[in-house]
Amino acid sequence: MRAVLGRVFDEIILVNVLDSKDSAHLAMIKRPELGVTFTKLHCWALTHYSKCIFMDADTLVLCNIDELFQREELSAAPDPGWPDCFNSGVFVYRPSIETYNELLQFSTTKGSFDGGDQGLLNSFFSNWATADINKHLPFIYNLSSVAIYSYLPAFKQYGADAKVVHFLGNVKPWNYTYDPTTRCVMRDSQDHSSVVHPEFLNMWWDAFTTSVSPLLIEHGISKEASPGKQELSCLVYALAFTCGLSFCRKEEKLSEAVSQLSFTPPPPVASSEERRKKWEQGQADYMGVDSFENIQKKLDAYLN
Repeated sequence: MRAVLGRVFDEIILVNVLDSKDSAHLAMIKRPELGVTFTKLHCWALTHYSKCIFMDADTLVLCNIDELFQREELSAAPDPGWPDCFNSGVFVYRPSIETYNELLQFSTTKGSFDGGDQGLLNSFFSNWATADINKHLPFIYNLSSVAIYSYLPAFKQYGADAKVVHFLGNVKPWNYTYDPTTRCVMRDSQDHSSVVHPEFLNMWWDAFTTSVSPLLIEHGISKEASPGKQELSCLVYALAFTCGLSFCRKEEKLSEAVSQLSFTPPPPVASSEERRKKWEQGQADYMGVDSFENIQKKLDAYLN
């Protein structure tokens, strides 16, 4: 999977998963899986860049957004559910080890009011709502695609100017079935009725089938041009769920910067019992011992 990502991105950095383990607050938003979004805090450690734009893995960029580099930390769009909070799916920030350490300390001492990264970041950057209107990004940079947040008259008026679409909610584009013949998403689940702008779903899948799937086939990860739900879910859970993208502006040469980075040593090997418990809790080590490659080797050995 990292080889595929390396064909698309200039730099791939492996980080450890950070989990809030705050089941009580996560239950309030009915999203128990979002504790691992604390992993996003690692983006402040990319100090070989002067400024970055963080983007959740469930966002879709529709056009060039380089103008966001004119904004300062922390610039983000208001959240549709509570506009005095920013949505942490897209934001402009400045990497800083000092800020990184302060965020880690804050997460330990204060925690998050929603159990995920958004509650934590809104508490940390607590003056966002009132301090500087220039740090309020227009909604077109973080447009929600689900019905519960949709104001249809405004979408009709401004939707054509959308620059980034955000697939909020627990049903993601990769949870759908796509028909490559008709080039349309097949809406076959009761949850899919919440999607109010299906054209964005079709755009996501069109991009996947034309640009991503061929790379997967080339690297032997997929045998079909249009993988089904289960196959694509493996890709998403292995890569996209706990990470996002940072569009970065370099401050110094990458070769010089890499030599200054320090990486956390891998954790000790867990026992079979510990691994079994983590699997049952949905905490498999998808980037390590439980990676797709290792699982494939185990299956091949068993079948042989």
